[in-house]
Amino acid sequence: MKNVFRMPTPVKIVGRTSSITNAFINGIIPVIEPSDEEINEALKTLGMTRETICCAYCGDSYTEWDHFHPLIKNKKHTGYISEIHNLVPACGKCNQSKGNRDWEEWINSDARLSPKTRGINDLEQRIERLHLYEKKYKPRLINVEEIVGFELWEQHKSNYEKLIALMKECQETSDIIKQMIYKATKEE
Repeated sequence: MKNVFRMPTPVKIVGRTSSITNAFINGIIPVIEPSDEEINEALKTLGMTRETICCAYCGDSYTEWDHFHPLIKNKKHTGYISEIHNLVPACGKCNQSKGNRDWEEWINSDARLSPKTRGINDLEQRIERLHLYEKKYKPRLINVEEIVGFELWEQHKSNYEKLIALMKECQETSDIIKQMIYKATKEE
């Protein structure tokens, strides 16, 4: 008999810490809108046009623009920002699979849904174009602490740490409440 039922995955408050990390970093990073000319030039470097735009990593239909160099690594800002020189068109599979890894390490890895794993036949050509893109466009690196000052940056980091600690405390309370409710429903 085919199994058609599956319980929903229980939600954990602490399971959302990566969303909080992303919000704390992405919330302060500038988003520099590119001109039409900059978009066209970036696409040309990747061997595309507006009509032929596709995922730079695998060639599938693009759904978004991926941060070529991640904004966050090890729960810290890498120094990169959101600008055309740090973005390439990507499909959802590649963007999710790549995550915050270095593009070249990931594209040649055995990671689930990586272009290598999916057997993309023109992978070497794509890698060459991405090398050219990386050489031609140097994304800006910023030092947030240098720009905003030590105290304000430390306050932002402290706020983040307090929120994560509060989430852990909330999880403990939530677990107690959940057990009490579970026990009450079993007694009925």
